[in-house]
Amino acid sequence: MKKELDIVVLSDVHLGTYGCHAKELLQYLKSIKVGTLILNGDFIDMWQFRKRYFPREHLQVIQRILKMSTKGTKVYYITGNHDDLLRRYTDFSSGNIHLRDKMILHLNHKKYWIFHGDVFDLTIQYSPYIAKLGGKGYDLLIRLNRIINNLRTATGRPRMSFAKKVKNRVKEAIKFIADFEQTAIRLAREEGFDYVICGHIHRPQQRTVEEQGKTVTYLNSGDWVENLTALEYQNGQWSVYEYHEADYKMVSPRLQVDKQEVVDDEDRTDKVSPEELLLQIMNRNEKITVLGGS
Repeated sequence: MKKELDIVVLSDVHLGTYGCHAKELLQYLKSIKVGTLILNGDFIDMWQFRKRYFPREHLQVIQRILKMSTKGTKVYYITGNHDDLLRRYTDFSSGNIHLRDKMILHLNHKKYWIFHGDVFDLTIQYSPYIAKLGGKGYDLLIRLNRIINNLRTATGRPRMSFAKKVKNRVKEAIKFIADFEQTAIRLAREEGFDYVICGHIHRPQQRTVEEQGKTVTYLNSGDWVENLTALEYQNGQWSVYEYHEADYKMVSPRLQVDKQEVVDDEDRTDKVSPEELLLQIMNRNEKITVLGGS
């Protein structure tokens, strides 16, 4: 039985990088039935993308979302800094898939402001090359983390996140996160929004702040590199979902990733860039929608 949800928000999946937990995300996507799926930036990582590295599980995540859209799920892809090349196609729609830079949502008499959040990152705004260099260093740290976690798992020890530990101990990182959240809340209040939903900083969060007589709720969906989290909305309530491997060990075989699944030659990604891949998916979705409606 799939969990039925009104809205799910994912961000910072970073498909096409070694740190992406695509297999775990695929299990989660197979376990839900959702009306609206919001991909809030950095879904495909175009900074770190290499034609020689786009594993089957990464492609299966895209295929699963495409399949969900053909079955009625509205998918909103909001661009982030790692997939900023897609911003030239903003406001493009095809079937149930919509590409946007930001999103304003009215839900239960509340006004939502949804965007990735890189606009608050001065490094990206003024030193994009330094930001991209930092991205490569982060990817190397995640790759090392995965190797060590495999050894820890083999010896019965729990996994750990180096990047999370570094962020939690470095004062500058803590200050950046606090400033990011406070800036988002302040701007949302000034613009008259009740909720603001971001990604970017890889830190899942849900908190409500009252300032100058205005209540603003800040939500962050986290990521699928370190935290493996999402935001879920059902029955008028928001919650932060966190992936746990044990939840999928004794479940229907439908939720398991089929290791024998073969990717058709037309779906191979070694011949296309991530930008071309997404446009192919959108074009294919349009064809499927037309066929489904005839």
